[in-house]
Amino acid sequence: MDVSIKQQNGLTVLFVDGRLDTASVRDFENEYTAHLEAGTRIVLDLSRLEYISSAGIRAILLLAKELKNLKGSLAVSGLSGMVKEVFSLTGCDTLFPVFETASEAERGNWSTERSY
Repeated sequence: MDVSIKQQNGLTVLFVDGRLDTASVRDFENEYTAHLEAGTRIVLDLSRLEYISSAGIRAILLLAKELKNLKGSLAVSGLSGMVKEVFSLTGCDTLFPVFETASEAERGNWSTERSY
């Protein structure tokens, strides 16, 4: 798993590549922790994510909870294939704003009335 970060018009975009599973979840947590501050808006671009396990879902839920505590917010973009199916089956696609692309997230409507 590889994470690259881009600051884009007030958003922090985390591009996640590869597999987000038990073996890589600690690296993912270390990457996003470095970008948590009050009011941060993070977009997880998962368009290059090939696989996500329950450990990966848990890490994303923890990120969302931490952001909520900091009055920030989380959106997800680029869901496809198996990753999209996992988000749908777990209901995570209803917990966060979901956009086709990170650029769409920049222009989109983010609801802050979600619970996780």
